[in-house]
Amino acid sequence: MEQQEFETLVKALSEKTSLPEALEALKACEDEEVAAAASAMTGQFALAEVEGENRVYHVFTEQNDSGEEEEFVEHVMNVGEDVMVFVAWFFYTQFEITDRDTYAAAGRVFKKPKRR
Repeated sequence: MEQQEFETLVKALSEKTSLPEALEALKACEDEEVAAAASAMTGQFALAEVEGENRVYHVFTEQNDSGEEEEFVEHVMNVGEDVMVFVAWFFYTQFEITDRDTYAAAGRVFKKPKRR
């Protein structure tokens, strides 16, 4: 995907209002790699309340060194956060594009979340 195409896609995604809406847009992307990565994630998200926050997790399985399926859970974002948090997470986990580069493509500045 060319830089201009990436910027156009990220800007369009940043206008979505929810993770499901952004995921659907990614699945419909003309870039086959992006669409395939998004399609593979369908049904792999879960909500959980932790420390009084509603959090979205990516839940997936992988084979461990013994060949057994092992379940992994990764925090993606909190409910109500800007959809750009998901968009940046998606491009980092699937294509190793940094959060800063994804935010820059949308014309935004990435700010690291404060530690608690």
